[in-house]
Amino acid sequence: MSGEIIVRVADLRAASGADILMTVGLGSCVAILLHDPVARAGGMAHVLLPSPALGRPDANPAKFPQTALPRLLELMAQHGASTRRVTARLVGGASMFAALAAPGTIQMGERNIVACRQVLSQHGLALTGEDTGADYGRTVRLWPADGRVEITSVAHGLQTL
Repeated sequence: MSGEIIVRVADLRAASGADILMTVGLGSCVAILLHDPVARAGGMAHVLLPSPALGRPDANPAKFPQTALPRLLELMAQHGASTRRVTARLVGGASMFAALAAPGTIQMGERNIVACRQVLSQHGLALTGEDTGADYGRTVRLWPADGRVEITSVAHGLQTL
């Protein structure tokens, strides 16, 4: 029996087999998607902010890429994943309100993308694909069994990453 596991804002989940990880409404947030093809395991974090310095101190590791990624790798290990085999993809990081910002302002979405890329690099994870930036929201699904990623948006319909 498989089911959709919803990953909410500032949340992270790991799954294997026939389950599907899904997050809705990615705007400036970024979904970090991890996959281990041998373990047929996947993980998804819906990170909210690029740095713990921008949030109030709390115990939620999913808010920031620096704390979400290590925790997500721990959860995936419980499904048999090995960091050596894990690859990563990024989705989201839109500049939802760019027209309202002062010229030259670095948008939160861009900052989230940069922070996620840095954290993946620090952990030695290969970034094998991304659908980031632009000015529209996204919904994303990850199938841990085969690593398939589908992204849907009102602006661009369905894409596979």
